[in-house]
Amino acid sequence: GNFWVDMTRCTLYLLLPLCMVLTLVYVYLGIPQTLSAYLDATTLEGARQTIAVGPAASQIAIKMLGTNGGGFFNANAAHPFENPDAISNLIQMVSIFAIGAALTNVFGRMNGDQRQGWAILTAMGILFIAGVAVCYWAEASGNPLVHAVGIDGGNMEGKETRFGIALSALFAVITTAASCGAVNAMLDSFTALGGMIPIINMQLGEVIVG
Repeated sequence: GNFWVDMTRCTLYLLLPLCMVLTLVYVYLGIPQTLSAYLDATTLEGARQTIAVGPAASQIAIKMLGTNGGGFFNANAAHPFENPDAISNLIQMVSIFAIGAALTNVFGRMNGDQRQGWAILTAMGILFIAGVAVCYWAEASGNPLVHAVGIDGGNMEGKETRFGIALSALFAVITTAASCGAVNAMLDSFTALGGMIPIINMQLGEVIVG
């Protein structure tokens, strides 16, 4: 086929419709979608606060589906305006993998042998599940130096309490497996072994989903 024809079709018939639907879903979940830059609010203490808003929902839709990463707000997907709750977190994780994983089926159909597509998807899945298991185990085990001073539990440094260790580790492996820059936890705050998995995924590049 022709590259430009394929790219135009993917943009008009796949990315654009999906982004429009996702944008509406994100707005429903509480993500801002406005052309206003800031809102002035009065806090419960009576102080004035300037709150940044903007067309966040539409930008987040394409950044996840296109695995472009980055963040509309500085804290990326850890910011409550970008990722308000567990439902939006789930949708964003699925969005990162959706098109890349589906392309294995496309590959099998184009080759006339869908078993090849399933074989590639299985290989991706094995690497992905192994990465999630190691990353979660390392983060849930915590830091032995912190345990030594009497503070038990897993490593919550750099993580949102809304998501906890499990969803933070899962998001970290998904975003790096798909070469996406979105994060809902700070990867440099992971433990040595927990942070090793995102680094390995970055080095592998496009092997898992891509």
